[in-house]
Amino acid sequence: MEPLSPAFTIDLRRLTVLRELQRRGSLARTAEALHLTPSAVSQQLSALSRELGVPLTERDGRGVRLTGQAKVLLAHADLIAAQLERARADLAAYGEGGRGTVTVGCFSSGILGLLPGVLAGLRARLPHVRVDVVEAEPPDVFTALDAGRLDVAVAVDFAAAPPHTDPRYRRADLFRDVLDVAVPAGHRLAGRGGVALRELAREAWIVGAAHSCCGAVARAVCAAAGFTPDVRHAVNDWGALAALVEAGAGVALVPRLVRPLYAHRRIALLTTEGEPPSRNVFAAVRAGSEGDPVLAAVREQLVAAARELAPDQF
Repeated sequence: MEPLSPAFTIDLRRLTVLRELQRRGSLARTAEALHLTPSAVSQQLSALSRELGVPLTERDGRGVRLTGQAKVLLAHADLIAAQLERARADLAAYGEGGRGTVTVGCFSSGILGLLPGVLAGLRARLPHVRVDVVEAEPPDVFTALDAGRLDVAVAVDFAAAPPHTDPRYRRADLFRDVLDVAVPAGHRLAGRGGVALRELAREAWIVGAAHSCCGAVARAVCAAAGFTPDVRHAVNDWGALAALVEAGAGVALVPRLVRPLYAHRRIALLTTEGEPPSRNVFAAVRAGSEGDPVLAAVREQLVAAARELAPDQF
């Protein structure tokens, strides 16, 4: 390759492709996330490599892996992205942030139990700001956040979510969403106030898909209790899950965010003995954008709604 030029420039769109490859780990998954073909992803990476005069990927069996130079570049890419976000936030602050559109990505139960209060508060506080909501989970919600298709991500900590130390984001922990056990009204344990999860080890379970936050968290909670659940039904929709529990098809772990769905069902909700299982709900914005007045208002409303949902945690 040609040596580095003192006047080289970088196409930021190609940096986005490289960042997504770091997240996804393969050209095929990167292409799927960015709605490109694998060939287009390879072309973007090759063009970026030529611009810089350094190799960015190398063969790894049938796939590719990032080179040391690519990892150096990615560290700078995070700083560049954060600085651009600060510039955008400063411009928004100059105009006082009273108008515009903000798009929030959130997981399904968060849309049900958390966002309605947030949206009502924002309508009163910023009547000329349009707030759009998109249902999404990690890692897709963070791909969309990186690409600018989302401005705020509300997510649950699990394996597909970025770590607390990820420099690309500024996050705010909101609350712990406690999980209860849902059993049919006529179940042998329905009259109990609390139950040890291990008592349900031989039951049929209704659990979300393994890649989803609800499915991953439920499996992890059961594993921590000392058993692998016998998953008979893989269901991500909370209303459908409630119908299956009511029909006696199995038991499930359900977050308190979705309790309104269960009010009129013939279902018993049981607390667990000891420290209750829970999932950590957090909000994140792109690093550098936290000074945007609209995004600051969204964050404040999220925290206020979280206080109402879980006052004992504040």
